[in-house]
Parts: sequence; C-alpha cells; structure tokens
Amino acid sequence: MLFYSVVVPVYNRPQEVAELLESLTQQTFTNFEVLIIEDGSTNKCLDVVDTYRSKLNLYYFFKENSGQGFTRNYGFAKAKGDYIVVFDSDCIIPKDYFKEVDSFLESNKVDAFGGPDKAHPDFNDLQKAISYSMTSPLTTGGIRGNKKHVGKFHPRSFNMGISKEVFEKTQGYKITRMGEDIEFSIRILKEGFSTALIPNAFVYHKRRTSLSQLYKQLHFFGRARINVNRFWPGEVKLVHLLPLFFVLGLLVWLSTLWLYMPLFKVGAVLLCLYFTIIFWHSTLKSHNINVGFLSMISSFMQLLGYGMGMIAEVIKPRGNQFFAQK
Repeated sequence: MLFYSVVVPVYNRPQEVAELLESLTQQTFTNFEVLIIEDGSTNKCLDVVDTYRSKLNLYYFFKENSGQGFTRNYGFAKAKGDYIVVFDSDCIIPKDYFKEVDSFLESNKVDAFGGPDKAHPDFNDLQKAISYSMTSPLTTGGIRGNKKHVGKFHPRSFNMGISKEVFEKTQGYKITRMGEDIEFSIRILKEGFSTALIPNAFVYHKRRTSLSQLYKQLHFFGRARINVNRFWPGEVKLVHLLPLFFVLGLLVWLSTLWLYMPLFKVGAVLLCLYFTIIFWHSTLKSHNINVGFLSMISSFMQLLGYGMGMIAEVIKPRGNQFFAQK
C-alpha cells in the first residue's frame, strides 16, 4: 500500500477548501496526508482547516504570495508521500478516488499520472454546461483528460500525481503562471519519466461559475499555450490551434456578409450545424435540455476566448515576465 501526500494551493477560497476537505473525509482509502498551502491570502482558510484536523492527517502552511506553481513546489518539499497528488481548491473528490489510484499504481508502475474531471450532479446547469465545453470531444476539451490525446499523456495540475523522484529530478514548476502545468508536464516527459491517465480517478471540477469568468479564464489559457511554446518550441500542435482557426474563420465568415452573401449563408448553415450537434450531444449526455442550450453558449465562449488569447499573446506578449527558475 502506497502513501500519498495531497497538496492544495489556496488563494482566498475558504469555502472551496471546506468542500474539498469534506470530500476527502469520505475516502474509502485513507493512507494519505493533506497539505493546504495558503498563498498569501487575505481571506484565509485556517478556521476551515481547524475544523477538519481531527478527521484528516492535515497540515496547514501560510506563505507569501508567489503564484500557484511555486506554491505547489512549497508543498512538494514538505510532502512525505511516495506520490504527491495535486488538486485545485475548487475540486470535489469522489470517495473511491484513492482506491482507484492505488489499485492502478500497484499494477502499473508509472512516475506521473492524471485523471479526468466531471460535473457533479449538484452543480447548477451553467456549471454543467461549462464542464461539458471543457471536456467534450467536440471542443478543445477533447484534447485534455481523455484516453485519446495528442502524443503522450500530459497530466494537468487540477488532478495529477507525481512520484517523489519526479519532484527531486525536475524541482517542480518553473513557471508560476501562464501555462505552468503544461510546461511541467512537458518537462516530466522530456526527463524520461512515464505517465498515464487513470480514467476512473476523476474529480468533480467546479471551474468558473459565469460566462464572463469562463471567457477570461480561456483567454488566459490561450495566452499560456503560446507562452509555453517559447520555452519548448514545437509544443503547439495543429490541434491546439483549432480555437485560433475558429476565430479566424469567424472573422472571415462575418466579412462575407458584405462581400459575398451566398458564402455567408453557407457559413451560417455550417455554424448552426456545429452548434446544433453540440446542443444534442450535451442534452443527451446530461439528460437536460437547458444544459444543452447553455453548452452551445459556453462552447462558443470557450473557443472564442482561447483563440483570442492566442492572438493577443502573439500581438502583445506578456508571458515571458512570469518565467523564473527556482
């Protein structure tokens, strides 16, 4: 039986930490510790942590703000586990998560792993729609957290685990923002470590709770993808550019409204067909027609935000300032 260290960076989100810790108390496999690393928050979660000390092998640390990448490194250095598991504070962990992970690792020796994310049944319709757009094979979600992915599996830091050896060799995150999890995954693979997706080790990921927040987050993700390519040229694959092609295609299509109406009508039909497919796919998957309708909107915002972020980072780079060696 392996021992696990859970590292959770937190910045001004005590309510999320309460939900995360509550879910960890329900685990059927309990051979783990939890390290909450407060990253310079003004709205601290210490009171929340104190209510769970008797229920979990739990540690709390407060440090100056340095960004979530370096905050995870702080936790990695203090972890005692054979594997270090990273969760975002807005995750809820199913009760059999560690049972699934331990069972997999006992049979499959890998250095790093990750799992998918899903919408919790208690999420509201918009949260479910956002979860759909972030995980669907009909959007860019199809290249993250699935059995079929681009090249070798790249774990993502909302739900990932690394062995102690991985941290000792890589020294953890080198970018505190703008694609730190992508860069870390790339470096793990380039160091020769093995990775795997554990399909049943999923988490419920809240993500954003409004369309404006979703757009802002995806715009940042688009910038991050371009930023990472500066450090690892060639890591932006054709499939990663799909949101960019979507935005450029949208602009070309809109221009045909004045230039050539028949082409505009063809584009309108294709666009309607695409989002109709998203509507029915989401509706059938969620058994909720309202989620299907909202999924069309969230998918549009996802593609638009990511594509516009890529364009913005090419035109006016901001990413390099976040790069730092530790």
